[in-house]
Amino acid sequence: MEKFFMTQEGFDELQKKLNYLKTVRRLEASERIKQAREYGDLSENAEYDAAKDEQAMIEADIRKIEAQLENAEIIADGGGSKNVVVLGSKVTLLDVDMNEEEEWLIVGTTEASFRDGKLSNESPLAQAILGKRKGDVVTVRTPQATYDVKIVKIEK
Repeated sequence: MEKFFMTQEGFDELQKKLNYLKTVRRLEASERIKQAREYGDLSENAEYDAAKDEQAMIEADIRKIEAQLENAEIIADGGGSKNVVVLGSKVTLLDVDMNEEEEWLIVGTTEASFRDGKLSNESPLAQAILGKRKGDVVTVRTPQATYDVKIVKIEK
C-alpha cells in the first residue's frame, strides 16, 4: 500500500477530520435521508437522491482518510537536518529570474496547501530541491516553464 508522508500536525488534523465525519456529518446525512423519506415516493424524490449522494461522499471520505491514517508515515520536523532539504524542512528559496524569496515547508501530499506555504514532496519544485544543500542553485522543470531557484536557508 502507498505510504502517506505527513507531519504529526497533519496526522492529528486528519484524525480530527475523521472524527468529525464519523460523529457529525454521518448523523447529519442520516437525518437528511430520514426527512427526505417522509416526502413520499422515493423514485421521484430529489431530496432523497441528494441525501443519499451526500451520504456516499461522506463514506468515501471516511474510507480515504482511514487509509491515509493507516498508511501514514510521520516525518520528523526537518528530518533532523539543517544541511540538506528533506521532508519536513522549511526552506527559503530565491527565484533567480524574479529576484524574489519565498518560504516553503516540504510536506506530504495530504497536507500540501499553496495558501499556507506547504509544498507537496511530489511537486516539481520539491522534487528539484530535495536532497540539495544551502547555496545550491537548482533548475525546476514544470510542464509550463523551467526556472532556477537558489536555496537560501534550510530550517527544521
